[in-house]
Amino acid sequence: MANRSRPYSVHIMVTEEEKELIEEKRKLAGFSNTGAYMRKIAIDGQIFKLDNAPLKVVSSQMTGIATNINQIAKRVNSTDTIYDDDIKEIKEMTNEIWLSLKSILSKLP
Repeated sequence: MANRSRPYSVHIMVTEEEKELIEEKRKLAGFSNTGAYMRKIAIDGQIFKLDNAPLKVVSSQMTGIATNINQIAKRVNSTDTIYDDDIKEIKEMTNEIWLSLKSILSKLP
């Protein structure tokens, strides 16, 4: 115990209602540990809980789209070069969407 990363204790007294409210907010914030929740709220003053599930869905769909584009490009290139510019444009547009998505994901906490 002498080598703890947090050797200091901060103790507060609360009423039963305050304790229940703290526990409720801790659960809503997605924390399983009350100490971690209290440190976060005391240091940062606020907690943002974001649902990034829709972005994960978009990311997964973009992976499928990119795969399909590559498969189409291979088939078209082996038979006809008329569509090379169109496929190149689609790939560039897909790349721009990927960059935008990565930028959004990198800014999330």
